[in-house]
Amino acid sequence: MSSRRSRSRQSASSGISDDQIIELVSRLQQLLPELRHRRSDKVSASKVLQETCNYIRSLHREVDDLSERLSELLATSDTAQAAIIRNLLM
Repeated sequence: MSSRRSRSRQSASSGISDDQIIELVSRLQQLLPELRHRRSDKVSASKVLQETCNYIRSLHREVDDLSERLSELLATSDTAQAAIIRNLLM
């Protein structure tokens, strides 16, 4: 059995067709800054998934950096300013 047939069979058993997978990968590609401009170019699904992982890691680093900066800001602010910032975040 070819790998394409086995892939189709696996997709069918999970309830997702090959066309749906292609559509989902295409949508995902449009969300990635690194690949968004390459819509017309063929990009493999594995490349899209790899870039997705890289982008998520990048977002995690950004969140960590912003959290650290916010913690430093709250630590150096007076109590009233810190309370205002905390209320804005809630």
